[in-house]
Amino acid sequence: MTIHKEGYTSIALTVLLIFIMNALAHYYLPDQTVIKWIIYCLSFAIFITVLQFFRHPTRQTTLNVEHVICPADGKVVVIEETEETEYFKGRRLQISVFMSPINVHVNRNPISGIVKYFKYHSGKYLVAWDPKSSTDNERTTVVVEDSNGIEILFRQIAGALARRIVCYVKEGDHVEQGEQFGFIKFGSRVDVYLPIGTEVKVNLGDVVKGGVTVLAYISNPS
Repeated sequence: MTIHKEGYTSIALTVLLIFIMNALAHYYLPDQTVIKWIIYCLSFAIFITVLQFFRHPTRQTTLNVEHVICPADGKVVVIEETEETEYFKGRRLQISVFMSPINVHVNRNPISGIVKYFKYHSGKYLVAWDPKSSTDNERTTVVVEDSNGIEILFRQIAGALARRIVCYVKEGDHVEQGEQFGFIKFGSRVDVYLPIGTEVKVNLGDVVKGGVTVLAYISNPS
């Protein structure tokens, strides 16, 4: 288990805030032992909470061209056919994973292939389970084409708490299944859009692991 690089600044600011808070308590409340211990315990809890937001566990992905691997830790909140209007402009099967603040926030490639499309959209910060968050919130859209010519779209979506989305890929990059492609601070949602008829291997409410859980099977079009 390591700490993700996106957390360095936040952790440093947290440590500074804790130091100032404890220094003030020590200076202004020298005789208030109980209050000082409450502040010390609160400081420890804040530090551990922020630290766990940015944990980066090692994950072993079993590479398989027919597997669509879950891109994020969390809970499956949507499995439905829908109209994808940004890239495919047609019907697709959508699977959405909600990331709570206690989940690992690293995002991982669902398939291996070439990045055919990437776009960042500024937007609102609606709660991640709001259906409009897919089209109205700050988000990034990535499309990867695998070796069989199948294109999978996945989208990072900011939520009410997640105010920073980071994506490390660009058009033309070759990406590998299970490797990280981005990070969302403090949780949110990731949508995956698959061809209609894809065999889904998860159910609504399932708790899933990024880079490990198989969301679906895709077939070789030949």
